[in-house]
Amino acid sequence: MTNMTQSEALAILKTGVNAFLTGEPGSGKTHTINQYVAYLRSAGIEPAITASTGIAATHIGGLTIHAWSGIGVRRELSAYDLDRLSQNRTAVRRIGQASILIIDEVSMLSARALLMVDQACQEIRRNREPFGGLQVILVGDFFQLPPVSRPESDLAAEQFAFRSAAWDRLKPIVCYLSEQHRQANTNWLDLLSAIRAGTFADNHRQLLRSRYAAKPTEGITQLYSHNADVDLINEGELAKLSGPAKTYTMEANGPEKLVSPLKRGCLSPETLALKVGARVMFTKNDITSRRYVNGTLGTVIDFAPGEGWPIIKTVTGKTIVAEAAEWHIEDGDRVLARIKQVPLRLAWAITVHKSQGMSLDTAHMDLSQTFEYGQGYVALSRLRTLKGLSLAGLNGRALEVHPEISREDKRFRAESTTAGEQFAALPIQELEIMHANFIRACGGRAGRGRQIKPVKKRGATYHETKMLLVEQLSLAEIAERRDLTVETIIGHLEKLAQSGQIDPKHNLAYLNFDTNRLAIMTKALKTIYQQEKKMPLAPALALLDPSYTYRELRLARLFIKPSAPK
Repeated sequence: MTNMTQSEALAILKTGVNAFLTGEPGSGKTHTINQYVAYLRSAGIEPAITASTGIAATHIGGLTIHAWSGIGVRRELSAYDLDRLSQNRTAVRRIGQASILIIDEVSMLSARALLMVDQACQEIRRNREPFGGLQVILVGDFFQLPPVSRPESDLAAEQFAFRSAAWDRLKPIVCYLSEQHRQANTNWLDLLSAIRAGTFADNHRQLLRSRYAAKPTEGITQLYSHNADVDLINEGELAKLSGPAKTYTMEANGPEKLVSPLKRGCLSPETLALKVGARVMFTKNDITSRRYVNGTLGTVIDFAPGEGWPIIKTVTGKTIVAEAAEWHIEDGDRVLARIKQVPLRLAWAITVHKSQGMSLDTAHMDLSQTFEYGQGYVALSRLRTLKGLSLAGLNGRALEVHPEISREDKRFRAESTTAGEQFAALPIQELEIMHANFIRACGGRAGRGRQIKPVKKRGATYHETKMLLVEQLSLAEIAERRDLTVETIIGHLEKLAQSGQIDPKHNLAYLNFDTNRLAIMTKALKTIYQQEKKMPLAPALALLDPSYTYRELRLARLFIKPSAPK
C-alpha cells in the first residue's frame, strides 16, 4: 500500500537518523517504536519517551512532551523564559542526559509547540543543531484529528507540526509503514485508502450503503461526534438497568499541574458508576497479564467480594475482575504523579475523539454531524472489517480529509520511497556498523546482539543468492536462509540480472506475479525512462495508485531489459 515494512523502518532508526515514522492506522507504528525502545534498552540506553497528549503518554509509558521539555502551557518562549528554563534542574537533567527523543502522536502537536521544544533543547544542551543534537523520532499520522486551534490564534502556528521551522531544520527521514495489522478485509482497506487519497468513488459509497442501519443492534458500541450525544446515551442506558449502582472514585497523588493533564487524558471518568448489565470498555492495556487491551468490550456481570471490583464478561466470553489500575507520569525510575481508577468507561457510546488509538470489532456510528476534517476517517478506521460496521448517517464532511494533509501525504510517500531505495542499497555489513557506531555514540554497549560478520566478496554472496533461486525459494525464505533483509536480496537480483547471470522472466517465474499489475508498473517505469533516460523508482511510484509498493515496483523493474524502454 505504501513502501516500507516495520523491519526496514527499524533498521533505519537504528542508524541514529532523525525520522518521521508514519503510516495508516494499524500499520504498526507503536509496535515498531516499542521494538526500537527495547533494542536501545538492551544496549543500556534509556530514550526519552514522550507524546503530544496525556492519554498518548500513558499509552507509551512516558511524559507529555510539554512536561518533559519544561515548556508547559506556554504559547511562546521569550529570552527570559529560556533563561529560566536553563536554570530548571529537572529540565536540565532530562534534556541534558538524553540522546534520543521520541515524540508520539505528533499530529496532535502544533507547529508552535514543536518549535518551542526545539528551542528548549538547544538552550539547555548549548548546542545549535536541531533539538540540541538529539536523535528525534516523530511518530504519528496526520490523517488523525489535528490539534485544536484557539479562535484567536494564528492557525499556521497552531496546526500541523510539519509546518514548523523546527521540522524543516530537523529534516526527518520519512518511514511510511505499509504493513497492515488492524484491517483484515481487502475491500475495507481499499475504501479507507480511497478516503486518504481523495479517490472515494461510487463503488466505495455502495459499500457504506450496504452497512446502513437506523438503530444499533443490542450491545454494539456507538460512536458519535459530540460529547452531548454520548453522555445522553450512556446515562440513559445505565438508568434503564435495575439494581443499585456501585461508584468508584478516582484517587490522585502529585502536583496538580501534573495530575490535571493525567485526569484529562484518562479515558476512565473521575467518578464511575456501574450496575450489573452495564456495557463497558476497558480504557488501558493490561501490560502485565494481557487480559485486556484499550478497547476491549464487555458487560458487568457481578461485583467481587471485598473491594467490590466489577466482574466483566468480555464479548469473547472471557471473565475478568477489573481491579483499579494506575496511570502515571514518571521521570526515569521516579513517579512524579499518579491517578488510580477502575480501567473502564460506559461504552454504549463514545466520541470519535476518544476512539483514537482503539481497534474495534464492531461499532454503530452516526457521522451525520461530523464537523472536522478527518473525523469520519478516524471513526471508520477503528474497525477491522466492513462487516463490523453499522452506519446510521453520513454527511459530506465525514469523507473529507484536510486538503493540505493530502498534499503532504504524497510528499511523505515519495520521500519514504527514496529513503527505502537509498538504505536498501547499503550492504548489510555497512548498516550493522552504522548501528553499532550509533550505540557507542550514545554511550551504550554495542555488539550485545548479532555480531558483525566478516565481509564476503561480492561475487560470492551474489552466487549464494543465485543458488537459492535455483531451489525456487521465496524471497523471504532466501533472506532468512542468508540472514539478510529482503531488500538486500532484491539488490542481489538486480546485480545478477544486470550481469546476465539470471533472466527474471525465467528465474522468478515461480513467484507468480500478477500480470496485470506487472503490465501497469512496466508502463509507468517506461514512461519515466522516456523522460529521464533512466528508471528511478520514486517518480514511477508517483504515477501509480497507493496500492502499489516500492518493493513490488523494484521487482517489476527487473523484468525490463535496458534496451526495452523506448
